[in-house]
Amino acid sequence: MLDADDVRQIALSLPQTVEKEMWNHPTFHVAGRMFVTVPDDGTSFAVRCPRVDRFELIASEPEKFWVPPHEANSSWVRARLAALEDLDELRDIVVDSWRQAAPDELADLLPPPGAGG
Repeated sequence: MLDADDVRQIALSLPQTVEKEMWNHPTFHVAGRMFVTVPDDGTSFAVRCPRVDRFELIASEPEKFWVPPHEANSSWVRARLAALEDLDELRDIVVDSWRQAAPDELADLLPPPGAGG
């Protein structure tokens, strides 16, 4: 089963990622912008997700994704680790969030999903 350590390992494997503790839990940043955090009890994680995409994502997979009421106006979504298919799906989600936070010239260094990188 996937856990918070898997999130940490993937996040820290991405270029120029740093870990910081905020709100008493780990957060991961690139170029000064947070792209993933592991809140609460470590059974879920939060990533960047444009609000327009977030509604469709939650509607299509409500067992995986949700937004707590206090984050309703943000551009973040949470994912339940136990509901993810495998490490590849977790990596895809974390990398997508990293790409949203990273400067373009840095994001271009990472191969796109499915490119074998």
